Amino acid sequence: MTAVTARGLITIGTRGSKLALVQTELVRAALLAHHPGLTVAVERITTRGDIILDRSIASAALDDKGLFVAEIEAALRDGRIDLAVHSAKDLPSTLPPDMTIAAWTERADPRDVLVSRAGKLAELPPGAWVGTSSPRRACQLRARRPDLTIRDIRGNVDTRLRKLAEGDYDAIVLAAAGLDRLGLTDVVTESFTPEFMLPAVGQGALGIETRADDHATARLLAPLADRATTLAVRAERAFLAAVEGGCSAAVAAHATLLDGGGIALGGLIGALDGRIVRGERSGGVNAAERLGATLAAELLAAGGGVLLRPAEEPSGA
Repeated sequence: MTAVTARGLITIGTRGSKLALVQTELVRAALLAHHPGLTVAVERITTRGDIILDRSIASAALDDKGLFVAEIEAALRDGRIDLAVHSAKDLPSTLPPDMTIAAWTERADPRDVLVSRAGKLAELPPGAWVGTSSPRRACQLRARRPDLTIRDIRGNVDTRLRKLAEGDYDAIVLAAAGLDRLGLTDVVTESFTPEFMLPAVGQGALGIETRADDHATARLLAPLADRATTLAVRAERAFLAAVEGGCSAAVAAHATLLDGGGIALGGLIGALDGRIVRGERSGGVNAAERLGATLAAELLAAGGGVLLRPAEEPSGA
């Protein structure tokens, strides 16, 4: 018997950052709007990804594919929480068999944005220091501006903005959705279209994870699921799974639903030095996963597999 059926109470597990708590509150409010008699509690959980601050996300992810979810999934298994709210881009490409995503909520702005003390990307002087902890962003930045110095940056959004303001960096790259949810869109100096910088898999979407056998919680979450986001994220995550990329790889994918039906998917495999293999493919909405896997196979065969091989990070990164 779950906490839902026993007490009319469910508990959401989340990371403790300001952004994670804001995103959790969005889900909590949506649940209460659809189920007014429900009581929804929140439990903060510290993950290894929140603790490891002395090395890059990419380096840490090589040793731990569940960098931001393992402790939360442990809390799900032992019944301390009933569901977990994740930024979709933080989720591994495949989940354990006893876990499932019960709902993908409506996607926010999926784009990457530049926050800079010197204007737009094209206006940064040669050698300017740009902060990002994402190999995907680093790869695409080097492809556009090989003269820049890409440096790792860790910490939550407030910490990164503070480091920028203190002069540790000339610019940083962040997710538009996170800044929007935090009410910080006024700091953005440039928004990158997906054509210019392909977003991370699932960027802007929230995934609500539950135990695979917890059908009562899944029924409560059903009204929160967004069809367009679900189809797009399925295609993107299938691409990621087929590439076998994670936080340590320069892999990107972004899908949209076409007006006449179907899905358009763009994908990218890159190396930290800025080399990129990129392509697009479209298909039917009933074959989202096959579309992602097919595009991944094409890009791997076109040279993407070589780019995924471990290599030394360029100097200055």
